[in-house]
Amino acid sequence: MELQIYNSVSRKKELFEPIDKNRVTMYVCGPTVYNRVHVGNARPAVIFDTLFRLLKYLYPQVIYARNITDVDDKIIEVAKNRGQKPEDIAKLYADFYFSDMAFLNCQTPTIQPFATKHIPEMLDMIEVLISNGFAYVSEKHVLFSVASMPNYGEFSGTSLQDLTLGARVEIGSYKRDANDFVLWKPSKKGEPAWNSPWGRGRPGWHIECSAMAQKHLGITIDIHGGGLDLLFPHHENESAQSCCANGGKPLANFWMHNGFIQLDGKKMSKSVGNFRLVCDLLENYPGEVLRYVILSAHYRSEQQFNASLLDSAKRSLDTLYGCLKATEDLSPVDVDPQANQGFRALLDDLNTPVSISELHSLARLCRQGSKEKRILAKAQLLTLARFLGLLQTNPDDWFKEAHAPNALSETEIDEAIILRQKAKESKNFNEADRIRDLLAARGVILEDGRNGTSWRRQ
Repeated sequence: MELQIYNSVSRKKELFEPIDKNRVTMYVCGPTVYNRVHVGNARPAVIFDTLFRLLKYLYPQVIYARNITDVDDKIIEVAKNRGQKPEDIAKLYADFYFSDMAFLNCQTPTIQPFATKHIPEMLDMIEVLISNGFAYVSEKHVLFSVASMPNYGEFSGTSLQDLTLGARVEIGSYKRDANDFVLWKPSKKGEPAWNSPWGRGRPGWHIECSAMAQKHLGITIDIHGGGLDLLFPHHENESAQSCCANGGKPLANFWMHNGFIQLDGKKMSKSVGNFRLVCDLLENYPGEVLRYVILSAHYRSEQQFNASLLDSAKRSLDTLYGCLKATEDLSPVDVDPQANQGFRALLDDLNTPVSISELHSLARLCRQGSKEKRILAKAQLLTLARFLGLLQTNPDDWFKEAHAPNALSETEIDEAIILRQKAKESKNFNEADRIRDLLAARGVILEDGRNGTSWRRQ
């Protein structure tokens, strides 16, 4: 079966053919670690984790790198305001990011390079660009000259003539052209700084990713991914400087971009205060719920986000986990994923909405027909779910896990069940019913059976 991927540069779906069929390379732009991540930041992590799972099935080896930008003006500003070191702020929020993504069932990438650990590689690339006439030194800054690359802007489809000066580019006296971008800049007092041939300073944003991708994955990689907001200027500039530093060789053969997440009709963004933090949502919902919401829309589409979507996703997952609970007696067998249309949808430019729909079709089949057919349906359900990073929790744990801030603990629930049982034994059925109703009001459903009373969260 063949994998089709929409290439942002060609603006069409293309047959994915890796440079080396035995080793696929993928680089995805990760977070700038100055705050907890919001849902918009989580979307590319979930999308490319799903692609990572798919690629690992299709190819013998997949090298997936997702960087951490740990030197940046925003990090420096937060550190200054808190009276802390920038490196401490970066480490704190990098750790938070790793934890939040783990709750979303995102697998750990093969490599997670930190920008500050790759300064020598950045300096080497900058020196090559200067020596080849693509960059220049001015007032202790090193800048990439967009005029030196005649086709600059074609990558993203951006016309430099149409750019509003000052709106998307930094204007400085040290620039020959307003659209020239910084590769290296002098550090202010108290800011992180490294020695360079051009004085103490720190790297520009774009050079970081080019250097890290080349260091760990090679000059030309198979897939480069990130959010649509990175297409210009970040990925345009990445592509330009890498190409010019390597004799015209492209940085990546395939570029993939996920669409924006909209909250209240506007792009989710920290800069305007229009966002929902992942950690806040995890207080009330399992991580799989957020992952389900993200995967329920095609990755290239603009996705609306609200609380009703989370509630709907929770109910959908309850249904799927309920199916697994009801079919505990069915031991799944090994199946060929390619025989399932949900898997085939993933091969069609990662069409996760179709795959999720297929999960529910398979769940219905788990309850119908002969035992052999139900076993096959359950096996297909679990296999497809693994590619999506869903249904990764034991069903009993899923229904017992607390997420609401006022949720009862398991100990409190067990104690209430004991009190209810004692009330029933003494024939105080009104008290027994009262305890049951109190638990129900707190989101705990009791189920009486031959083997006693079990419970699940609503």
